[in-house]
Amino acid sequence: MSASVTSLAMRGVPPGAVRVASELTERPADLVVGRVLPVRAELVDLFPLGGLRRGSTISVRGSNSLLLALLATATAQGSWAAVVGMPNLGLLAASELGVALPRLALVPRPGTQLVSVVAALLDGMDLVVVNAEGLAGSGRRGTEWARRLSARAQHRGAVLVARGEWPGAELELSCPELRWSGLGNGYGYLAKGEILISVRGRGAAARPKQRVVVLPSAAGPNPASPASAAPIWTDPISVDLTSADLTVRELSSAAVG
Repeated sequence: MSASVTSLAMRGVPPGAVRVASELTERPADLVVGRVLPVRAELVDLFPLGGLRRGSTISVRGSNSLLLALLATATAQGSWAAVVGMPNLGLLAASELGVALPRLALVPRPGTQLVSVVAALLDGMDLVVVNAEGLAGSGRRGTEWARRLSARAQHRGAVLVARGEWPGAELELSCPELRWSGLGNGYGYLAKGEILISVRGRGAAARPKQRVVVLPSAAGPNPASPASAAPIWTDPISVDLTSADLTVRELSSAAVG
């Protein structure tokens, strides 16, 4: 992928030519091109609309399991997702939580092109996960880029999920406590994790609340997945966007264009 869809859009490609990936696939993608992307049943109560609202920015702190669980049902039902800046992401754990790996794109080491890569992916993916640490050391400039990326997600109708603190996030999920069970006295396997999730946000989510969520559930990796969902282990897409010709200057001049 030598040229980003964003740069194509800014070069005069007619409106509508750059489309969200799930809109280009057959059913069941047709089920998830609406306003809200679905989440696992255990997570529905965490969101004011019962799922991931398109155009929103969500931050997740303290649990990669929760981060991956947010992608599970949407990808299993046809949405496309990308993960940027997380080279140590546990793909087996993602698969066990129900993420459809064939619809997951990885950009593990975007380097100095993190902003450009995320901006490009927001044009063509339903969900984009970004490691917020990539902007943490940029001070005021990093805060400005974060806000511009959130504005781009809102304009494109994508969901931006930040791992870590993100300025202006609509909803923040933090996990101060995680308990695993299943191990015996020197034997056995981890069977499930109980995650205490604290939720706070703006608007309809202004009132803080806490929930205990069990992942994976006793019903399996993703009981809501259709029978035609991806197999339990299939390689994800590895995307090299470090050479994308969308520059930070271009994003600055067309932050939400």
